[in-house]
Amino acid sequence: MIAVIDYEAGNLRSVERAFTHLGVECRITADAEEILRADRVVFPGVGAAGTAMKVLRKHGLDRVIREVAARGTPLLGICLGAQVMLDESDEDGGTACLGLIPGRTRRFDFSDKTFKIPHMGWNNIVCKRSHPVLAGINDNDRFYFVHSYYLDPANNDDRIAETDYGASFVSVTGRGSLLAVQFHPEKSGPPGLRLLAKFSSWKGDS
Repeated sequence: MIAVIDYEAGNLRSVERAFTHLGVECRITADAEEILRADRVVFPGVGAAGTAMKVLRKHGLDRVIREVAARGTPLLGICLGAQVMLDESDEDGGTACLGLIPGRTRRFDFSDKTFKIPHMGWNNIVCKRSHPVLAGINDNDRFYFVHSYYLDPANNDDRIAETDYGASFVSVTGRGSLLAVQFHPEKSGPPGLRLLAKFSSWKGDS
């Protein structure tokens, strides 16, 4: 069973519908025991890093997510969920995050004003190294993005895929049983469904 963490951050039903379409059992839950029993965990999100971390701490879900990571349970962070998996974020004046992957989430800052913030719409990803969950994804596949901040992992080995928007930024990061994607696979049509299908059978190896 896949647990989809409910921390009041929105977009949960879209994730649930995507897995249901794939015939994969999933459950939206904020229950710690249910999350820790799950075979895999999805950490989605729409919103701001500061608010997200306050809600996670309020309900003790920050500790639960760290325990999921410590156990080696496959964990997929999506958009805001991906961003707060790093050490800290520029958002809300600077926000201490979960510290699962070394690095910082940074705000786009373009001198070329033709590039609008947020980065919104369809874009492709270019894999920098192979990963089981990205098997079958090619450079022509396009995913749906909505974000003003981007992932900046500290270690090159954690930079799995990049996307070009004004400059190249990391759109997929991860290490071990952790994977974080800046785009929304649940809103990305067939390529997103392929990614979620791979995640639903992923053992947490990289």
